[in-house]
Amino acid sequence: MTWSIRWKVMIGTQMAVVCGLLIAGVMTVQALERQRLAQLGEVLEAKTKLVEYGFQPLLNRDRSSLPPAQLRETARELGTRAVARVTLIAADGVVLADSAVQSAELTVIEDHNARPDIDQAFSTGQGIRSSHTTGERTMYRAVLIKTAQETSPLVLRVEIPMVVLDRELSEVREHLFLALGLAILVAFTLSVWLAHSMTKPLSDIALAARQLGTGNHTLRIRTTAQDEVGLLASTLNHMTDQFQAKIDELSEDRTQLLAVLTSMVEGVMVLDYRGHVLQVNPALERMFSISRIEARGRPCTELFRHQQLNELVAFILQSPAHHQDEIVLPLTGRCLQIEASPAGGKRENEACVVLVFHDITELRRLEKIRKDFVANVSHELRTPLTSIKGYVEALLDGAKDDPVASKNFLDIILKQSDRLNLIIEDLLELSKIESGRVSLKEEPLELLALVERTLSVVKPMADKKHHHLITAIMPSLPPVAGDEGRLAQVLTNLLDNAIKYTPAGGTITVSAALAPSPRTSERPATAIDLSVADTGIGIPEQDRPRVFERFYRVDKARSRELGGTGLGLAIVKHIVEGHGGHVWVEANYPQGNRFVVRLPLGGKARGPSSMTEAGKI
Repeated sequence: MTWSIRWKVMIGTQMAVVCGLLIAGVMTVQALERQRLAQLGEVLEAKTKLVEYGFQPLLNRDRSSLPPAQLRETARELGTRAVARVTLIAADGVVLADSAVQSAELTVIEDHNARPDIDQAFSTGQGIRSSHTTGERTMYRAVLIKTAQETSPLVLRVEIPMVVLDRELSEVREHLFLALGLAILVAFTLSVWLAHSMTKPLSDIALAARQLGTGNHTLRIRTTAQDEVGLLASTLNHMTDQFQAKIDELSEDRTQLLAVLTSMVEGVMVLDYRGHVLQVNPALERMFSISRIEARGRPCTELFRHQQLNELVAFILQSPAHHQDEIVLPLTGRCLQIEASPAGGKRENEACVVLVFHDITELRRLEKIRKDFVANVSHELRTPLTSIKGYVEALLDGAKDDPVASKNFLDIILKQSDRLNLIIEDLLELSKIESGRVSLKEEPLELLALVERTLSVVKPMADKKHHHLITAIMPSLPPVAGDEGRLAQVLTNLLDNAIKYTPAGGTITVSAALAPSPRTSERPATAIDLSVADTGIGIPEQDRPRVFERFYRVDKARSRELGGTGLGLAIVKHIVEGHGGHVWVEANYPQGNRFVVRLPLGGKARGPSSMTEAGKI
């Protein structure tokens, strides 16, 4: 059984008070009894002397001439005067006179020699004892007195009752027990109050400690005590405030850290000295398709079965220094740059290594595109320049003297110069669009009118190859919001390609209709599909995703022969994406290609910054 402090204080205080009061009461009664006995002894001694003095005239006479009746009468008289029992006893123990016994009964009184007071009187001259012979507690005093016959001394015993003393002591005990009961009651009340006043703050402190353990830091201990308990309560309140401040600070730091980790585009992984995962952020979860819950506590080698990554982790754990590496994920092909930095932790659950994963897949792709772009530009520019240089050298070597040859050479040089100029103009146009220096207007446009105006421009080129131009515009199409000039440029480039790569006598169809809803046909359309279909040579399926790249040609020799720069479709893609749409190419059954431009309704044209994001390299 566990005793609380309150019970310990109450029981301890009660026991101390009760024991103290009992001891004090017993000692008080004993002291009072001793005092009263001493006083009674003095009274008994005085009465004995008076009785002895009263017997002296009779005892100085010869015992043979002393009538027994006179001794008894004298004893009764002296006993009445002294208010005591007077007994005269001979040396042989025979009672000669007794103020409390009739003369006829003296003969049956037992021999008194065996009594201690008589024996003590004969031996020492006096004696005293208490007895219950008469049914009451009495005090005796016996003295040895000399008679005329010195060889035959007598013992005079005087007895007084102790009824008054016993009554006084009984009353004292009653009063003492009453006072003791009242004192115990008062002590109990005081002990309860004292225990409550001492343990209530401690109970509040214990409650506050439990609440603090559960995370409730608002509870405060209220006490007015100025003692050690009050000091403890105020100290605990102060500690709670400091603890709350520290928790708030740590919580704020943790919230900020989590916010940073959550918002980071880079993946972050924290390892301890054993290589076990302590923390990963959402970006890393997305990179490796893992869950934060299943990742924590697991070895990195078990979680990421990537040999290069595991080797990097093992190296950084053995050699705590900054290290950098690149890995390629086998399933997705994503390229990740890893920066590993030591954190200094040497114990379990302490950060030892921090790895930051940068997804540089797009960067590497753009670098490859740049390299291809530089190579393609160099090649595209080198071809007309080489041709121009060759014919100029031929002219300088003497061909200028031949009018026919010089005219043919100069025509070729002019043609290559025009081609070179066309490449430069397209490059400048594409650069202007990508740099955001072209602002797209947002005006309501009727596609039927735009298509008719564009067809009127390209119709002479189509007539030269005897192409059939067909329009299939859905009636009552809602207008699109966009830049008329740029959309006309898109349609012109698509029609120009269709005319170039379609054999003579082919068919080119321009159509426009509401784009089908991706989820349900009951939903209203949100875009319009503008398409240009031809019956030309077609683009192989494996080449279709790349036809919108700069300088990409399916048939390089035929493209150069037809005068294309390889930049037209790249310009188309950027202009369409600048309007918030997208463009793709698909097969046109049974023969040819079908380029589709999907433009949103209601005006979704993006500004210069969006144009840059759409396709900047």
